[in-house]
Amino acid sequence: MPQRVNVNPEMLRWACERSGLGVQAFTKKLPRLDRWLEGDGQPTLKQLETLARVTHTPVGYLFLRKPPEELVPIPDFRTVGARGAERPSPDLLDTIYLCQQRQEWYRNHARMSGEEPRDFVGVSRVGDEVVEAAERIRERLGFSIEERGELPTWTAALRRFVEQAEEAGVLVMINGVVGTNNHRPLDVQEFRGFALADSFAPLVFINGKDTKSAQMFTLAHELAHLWAGESALSDVEPVSAPSHQVEIWCNQVAAELLVPLEAMKREHDPEGDLREEIDRLARHFKVSTLVIIRRMHDVGGLTRDEMWAAYRAELEWLKEKNVKKSNGGGDFHLTQAVRVSRRFARALVVSTFEGRSSFTEAFRLLGIKKTETLRQFGRRLGVEV
Repeated sequence: MPQRVNVNPEMLRWACERSGLGVQAFTKKLPRLDRWLEGDGQPTLKQLETLARVTHTPVGYLFLRKPPEELVPIPDFRTVGARGAERPSPDLLDTIYLCQQRQEWYRNHARMSGEEPRDFVGVSRVGDEVVEAAERIRERLGFSIEERGELPTWTAALRRFVEQAEEAGVLVMINGVVGTNNHRPLDVQEFRGFALADSFAPLVFINGKDTKSAQMFTLAHELAHLWAGESALSDVEPVSAPSHQVEIWCNQVAAELLVPLEAMKREHDPEGDLREEIDRLARHFKVSTLVIIRRMHDVGGLTRDEMWAAYRAELEWLKEKNVKKSNGGGDFHLTQAVRVSRRFARALVVSTFEGRSSFTEAFRLLGIKKTETLRQFGRRLGVEV
């Protein structure tokens, strides 16, 4: 007879609730779960490992006498009252932990490779004049209105924005699931992105479940955190009203970076049709319509109530458009390069095939399971392996 494991029933209940799904979501896989919670019997080690796996809980936690206090490991600047601000989900925690592991690997790689520290990390301070702070980022990235104006769409401008950040030394990771697990989607209501400040491996993570239009603002916002030298977890939107001073400042810098206020004043026609103006200015500045709506308010073209009404209507339309475009699997190699950062992926692939990193480590950090897949992935990244 399989040996039973003595565990506190409250730890089993905690694991189910921690998952965000509750006890009933797991009774099909573990039919005796209700009885264990009542103290009628104990699970076997295999059953306990199954519960840990399906609830995404470290199995060691289940042997504790009481639930641990799980805190977000970086400064949490999400809006007070947000659902995710009360208790971080396993999906959020696992995503941050994975990004921290990638950052640690790249930090060590950069030092051993003789790379110089990124001189932009911490060059600004929260409270610096917004226009000057935005200009520092713009100059370092080469993020000019003129260059964006030559691109065909704002989505092309977003891709170029990511490229410019990576060329400057920022690891930009955009993913809508935990690692490569499509059964663990990230909740955009819990967080939109985070920044991990580091002089050798500055990192920005963007929740890929958010609309493409919102992702552009998130990237700009998290870059402001890096320039201020601060790690942060955020849930901001272009028109949100953060309760933290640092988030207010980063929002202002992000808006100024994407659409300079003086340029907006010159281009905006307050007498024009609202719909036509939003679309025209979005095409001109090559940013999302959501950012344009916020800047219309900043230059006095919309009252706060008008801004919110226009923003909500635009957001709903963009969400519907995003859902329609999301059907289909896509190219695994291209998707994974976006998920883990092309800069990070190239460095790890080269290091692995040169024998400086283990294949086991590369598989874990890149979400790849086979050597040949890793080889093909490297070739798609332009690496000779």
